[in-house]
Order: sequence, then structure tokens, then C-alpha cells
Amino acid sequence: MLKKIGISIAVILVLVGVFVGPKIAVFIAGQTKTVNKKTKDFYYNAVVGLEGLSEQLLNQGFIEDKADFIQVGEYKNLDNSTLASGCYRIEPGTNFRTLLNGFTKNSAGNGNAEVEVEVTFNNCRDIYQLAGKVSKMIMVDSSTLVTEILKPSMLARLNLTVETVPALFLPNTYRMFYDVSPETFIERMEANYTAFWNDTRLAKLKKLNFKRRDQVVTLASIVYSEQAKNKAEWPVIAGLYLNRLDVGMKLQSDPTFKFCWGDKLDGVQRLTFEHREIDCDYNTYLHKGLPPGPICIPPSEVVEAVLSPDNNKFLYMCAKPDYTGRHDFTVTYEEHKGNATKFQRWIAKQ
Repeated sequence: MLKKIGISIAVILVLVGVFVGPKIAVFIAGQTKTVNKKTKDFYYNAVVGLEGLSEQLLNQGFIEDKADFIQVGEYKNLDNSTLASGCYRIEPGTNFRTLLNGFTKNSAGNGNAEVEVEVTFNNCRDIYQLAGKVSKMIMVDSSTLVTEILKPSMLARLNLTVETVPALFLPNTYRMFYDVSPETFIERMEANYTAFWNDTRLAKLKKLNFKRRDQVVTLASIVYSEQAKNKAEWPVIAGLYLNRLDVGMKLQSDPTFKFCWGDKLDGVQRLTFEHREIDCDYNTYLHKGLPPGPICIPPSEVVEAVLSPDNNKFLYMCAKPDYTGRHDFTVTYEEHKGNATKFQRWIAKQ
């Protein structure tokens, strides 16, 4: 009898070992902790799956044991379809169970512990530069983003063209998920664009005799290209260019013909008549009115300056003969010639 009881106990112990043992092992492995000493951000692309995730964590100094990590992940049936790409803020001593729960995709398609990243783009000449900067902050290829921006259906929906689409992007700091899609990124920009152009700003646009929002941004891009440092001059320069438009005078803005040369004039200090004669639709020395679209992506503050311009009668501007980066503004060409002579003499002495 005792022999039979002993056999039964042995069988029970074997069964416990078979069914409970692995769970105990996983439980123990799940208590293993990360070894990073400080809270650090970790960027993950779910395409690489559980093995790739463990390799990244190991290489970046978050874990010392891939085996335990993979054991817990496999027990949870995690792979590239159930793990979510994104940015994760990993605190020191996070156990593997909690860590993997954070990487697990939720009903919204994000990781349970996924955090948003800051996306900032400033001083961009065009959407190509913008896409290049943005692609370094979110998990999107720059060429894919440009393709999505220039998609005919998207341009038609926004009533924009290839030339005017830079007006959609208002430089700011945006918070979004690292693995945001190109389509969602553009939708976010569209929502911000729509919110910016409220009834008050649209009324100002109409008062200035503009028909489209992108025209205001185009003028703002010229103002900003002329003066990027001294904000106080933005409404003054805006008023000057609006005066030129009102009297049918060419805008004659150096940054517009410089835009025609692309990056070929980057770093060139002295622009010549040869540079100015380039045959290009954006060259406001050759063509009246606004160019086809923005020559840069200006800050929203400059757009505001164009919508609320200084009420002046200036038609001319010339850089001051000093290092302030400011300008002398005049009403007559004779006054302007005098300022230009002073500036050229100052330049010659430098």
C-alpha cells in the first residue's frame, strides 16, 4: 500500500514538474531586471520581431540576458505582429515582464508603454528639407513622406499645388508617436493648418485682397528670407511689399532669385546681376506679383506679421551699413539710392 502511495506521489510530482515547472521558470525569468542606470529612450521597429528586440536591448545596454527575455516573450506569444513599434522610456530596474507588457500592442495599435516624441522643423527651404528633418525624428523615410505630400489626391483635397503645398506646414514643436504613418503625419499638419486659419485670420486675408491662404504664406516666406533675425522688422517689410503689390511694382526681392538657384548660392555673400538674371518663375525681378509658392517654410509669427502689417508708405529697403542686420526704409528711389551708396561704401571697407 505504501508502495502504491509512493508511486502516486512520484507521478504527481512529475506532472507538477511538467506543467508547473515551465511557468515557474518563466515567472523567475520575468523578474529579471534591466541594467540601465538612467531612464533612457529606446526606439523600436517591430519588423525585427522578438529576437531583434532582444538584440537591440542587449546592444544598447538595457539587458544582459537575451535568453530570459526571449523566454518570457515567447511565453506571451509575442512577435512582430503583437509587438508595437515606437519610442519607449525605460526606467532602471524594470523587470522583463513589465518591459514586455509595455511593448505589447494595444487596441489602438500602440504599445502599452509607448510615449510620444517631439517633432520640430524650422528653417526649411522646401518640403524636401522638411522631410529630411522629420525623418530623423519619426520612423518614416523622407522620400516616402515627400511622395505622400505630393500625392495628387492629397493636394486636391487641400486645394494646394506642388508649388503652394509648403504653406501647409507651420513650424512648431509637435508631439506624436514615433511610428506615426506619413498619412497620419500629414493629417496632423492639416488639422493644425485648418485650426490656424480661423475666421479672424481669414477676415484679415480678405482685407489684404488675397484670395488664398498660401498667398499670405508666400509673402511671409519672402519677408522671412529678407529678415530672419530682427522680428520687429517683419510687419514693416510686409507693409513695404504690400505697397509694391498695390501699385503694380515688381517685388524685386533678392531671396526669390536666389531660390531659383537651389543650393548653388549657399554661402555666397555677394550676389551679382548675373545671378539676378536667371529665368525662373520665382524671380520677382523678372515677374510681377507673388512667385508661384513659398520660397521657404516661414514661422507662423511671420504669417501673423503679414496679416497685420505696418501701415507705412515705404517702397524701398536697404541693409544698414553696420552689423545689426537691420534695414533703412524709404519712400522714394532717390532716398534709397543714397542708402545703397552708403552700404556699398561700408561693404568695400570691410
